Amino acid sequence: MNLPRKPDNSALLAFDGNSNVHIHIQSAIDFGATADSMEFVLFLLSFGDHSRGSSEKHGRACLRYRNAPLPIGSDQTISQPYIVALMAEALELAPGDRVLEIGAGSGYAAAVLSRLAQDVYTVERLENLADSARSRLKRLGFDNVHVLYGDGTRGWPAEAPFDAIVVAAGGPQIPPALLQQLGIGGRLVIPVGQLRHEQRLIRVIRRGTEKFEQEDLGGVWFVPLIGEAGWQVVDNQIPRNVSPIKPPRTPAIKLTLPSMIADAAEPFSSIESANLQPLLERIGDARVVLIGEASHGTSEFYRMRAEITKQLIEQKNFDFVAVEADWPDAYRIHDFVTHKQRKEPHTWEAFARFPTWMWRNQEVLDFIHWLREFNLKHRPPDRRVGFYGLDLYSMFTSIHRVLHYLKKVDPGAAEVARERYGCLTPWEQDPATYGRAALTGRYRSCEKDVVQMLRNLVARQAEAALKDGEELFDAQLNAKLVADAERYYRVMYYGSDESWNHRDRHMFQTLLSLQRHYGRGSKAIIWEHNSHLGNAAATQFGRHGQINVGQLCREQFGDEMYAIGQGTDHGTVAAASEWDGEMEIKQVRPALSESYEHLMHLTEIDRFFLPMTKAKNQKLTSALEVQRLERAIGVIYRPDTERQSHYFDVSLPGQFDEWIWFNKTTAVRPLTTEQLADHEPSHPFVIIDR
Repeated sequence: MNLPRKPDNSALLAFDGNSNVHIHIQSAIDFGATADSMEFVLFLLSFGDHSRGSSEKHGRACLRYRNAPLPIGSDQTISQPYIVALMAEALELAPGDRVLEIGAGSGYAAAVLSRLAQDVYTVERLENLADSARSRLKRLGFDNVHVLYGDGTRGWPAEAPFDAIVVAAGGPQIPPALLQQLGIGGRLVIPVGQLRHEQRLIRVIRRGTEKFEQEDLGGVWFVPLIGEAGWQVVDNQIPRNVSPIKPPRTPAIKLTLPSMIADAAEPFSSIESANLQPLLERIGDARVVLIGEASHGTSEFYRMRAEITKQLIEQKNFDFVAVEADWPDAYRIHDFVTHKQRKEPHTWEAFARFPTWMWRNQEVLDFIHWLREFNLKHRPPDRRVGFYGLDLYSMFTSIHRVLHYLKKVDPGAAEVARERYGCLTPWEQDPATYGRAALTGRYRSCEKDVVQMLRNLVARQAEAALKDGEELFDAQLNAKLVADAERYYRVMYYGSDESWNHRDRHMFQTLLSLQRHYGRGSKAIIWEHNSHLGNAAATQFGRHGQINVGQLCREQFGDEMYAIGQGTDHGTVAAASEWDGEMEIKQVRPALSESYEHLMHLTEIDRFFLPMTKAKNQKLTSALEVQRLERAIGVIYRPDTERQSHYFDVSLPGQFDEWIWFNKTTAVRPLTTEQLADHEPSHPFVIIDR
């Protein structure tokens, strides 16, 4: 028996010369009320017939040191010790629990369980194994283990109900008797599947008399479960392709949350054909719509939010799109989609810094050309839909944009600005180094200089608004970015929470500036990562003091905003392995079993919309409020440390009003500089007009 990979919480094994197994359960494994770290000194099991020669006995003794299935006679094996630990963990035992084990074998697993629970009742179908296990356990002092010879698929009715049941053999289904003997709140762990195919390790929790919740823990391969509700035996052989004896009627095992999700879901076959009208009705009169993503490199996320954005613009007259991108780079796109005729083209390359693929990709390009065409056909010049960046990493590009503006309108002010911004010039190649130098006192802070430049530009509002209001607004937002970026690079050394909060406040304040610029009642669509747009107050980070754009929007706009998250189970993603590294097309691992993504995967629906705050079944919303894991892949993806690097605890309905699900996804299609230079029609990443 083996799994594709070990879980994060695996057992470490060690053996001594006295035929004892020492299993040290790591503190990361939670066994209810037991100590965080414990050591069990257990016996190593007998292996078959001991009447053979000493050399063979010596060879068998070497097997004691292997974390693998080992023979115990009668064509049976003990489970791999790691599997025993995994199944014991899945039972979530408390010291007072009563446990039923099906498949006693040599008694090894029962001995482990006896040190975690009050009593263990174990059933073995082979009489010789049952007798030897009973004798061995008694001799070694495991007085709280009780052994029964019989058909394990019938359970042990006289001792029921049980707090936990574990089955050490693979059945074609879950025996009905075991479900009935499971107490309310009890856990049953059993391998289920065909003999010659991969079995799945299933955990069932009994929530009521006829209410069961099921969870898939991963692939395994066990010996067959023989019995009335298991596989048949004919002439001492198990037929390869014969169905099991039909058991008594099995109580319906309702996959409580997955089935509720499936009932509430609105499936769609493709992004292009998806019916968005129900979603638009739920959005209603919201002035701010947040559309998140679970990664910065997934095609489906970009394409779906582009389709939603098109409908919001066409049907609900939204005014602008604001994205998790640098202001000057996104402003290049703004000029392009609003068809602004500049006297001189931009000569610098947009979205040139890491990660270039995040916005410079085919999916964004397709939306940009749609938006330009829509503006030219359907909006007058003064009401065209804008495209802006909210982020603050472009400190030096923004400095150059401020200087460019002032040089045209006030050369004297440009010289003053150049002198003030000169404080930051030595750090252009590595602005983070500036923050460290300023913090340690090895270099003076530039805060006063950059803040004064912002004040100077703001003061020009009245005199220049009529003359060059749009360009002044651009310069002011760039100056605000420089001031906030300067502070960001200083506070990043105080800790991640402070720098995160400063960055998201900047993005939120930029959103408010855009709304004021567009006028009272203006309507905005925001594109950012789920971690920025899902209300931080509903996450583990929020409990520790982090805020984000989603939380600030909820506090500011209340019911006038609608937040949408997106997620996936597996597929491919464009990401790097480290910051400033090369882009790779990486395989996304299937979601962890404790995650919301795994719940969505269990619905077996490939794509769907899931309303939550406006769900017709409020019981579903309540059930989903229990915190679970959610995956977040940014521009870096580290599959080898996925649990630590990419999952965090959230309450999904607290984060988002709606969830969009793609069971399998694909990577975005990045565009190279060469592709852009030769692109037809004209493209904003390189030049504006030809």
